[in-house]
Amino acid sequence: MKIYTKTGDKGETGLFGGERVSKNSPRINAYGTIDELNSFIGVVIIEVKDEKVKKDLNEIQNKLFTVGTDLATPDTNKNKKLKIKRTSPEYASEMEILIDTYSLKLEELRNFILPGGSKGAALLHVCRTICRRAEREVVGLNDVVKIGSNIIIFLNRLSDLFFVLSRYENKISNIPDVIWNPKH
Repeated sequence: MKIYTKTGDKGETGLFGGERVSKNSPRINAYGTIDELNSFIGVVIIEVKDEKVKKDLNEIQNKLFTVGTDLATPDTNKNKKLKIKRTSPEYASEMEILIDTYSLKLEELRNFILPGGSKGAALLHVCRTICRRAEREVVGLNDVVKIGSNIIIFLNRLSDLFFVLSRYENKISNIPDVIWNPKH
């Protein structure tokens, strides 16, 4: 099977179910940013130190693939034979459990911090910002066509998890968080 189909040569792509849309549509921007985040998590997995964090990130990658599939399949899908797994409400609660688990291992946050510290922490901050962009894109899509709240809630919790994981990565690397100095 060839990887190229030539069906997108005029700036359109197909959604699950067969509908064709512009490659610059809010839906494509939303799930494209999810794909970008998922790819960047792959880079982070190479750099972080903790094996449990690596495992958790891999599980998040699988969830993000489901989110991307969910976003690529409109609820108005005319092909009812497609059985698409949708984003579960449990995804957000699972992120909350991870946030709480890793937060217990950290000192209380008393200052704003800047992205940085260890390489792994800095990369996790990039994940946080890509995730926030994905959240904005999904909210924008939801303004045009209703997609349900599970994706938005999950992305909101996920970006919080990336923040906590960045702090955890600095801690286990024995590198302090970079404290924001408002005098600069």
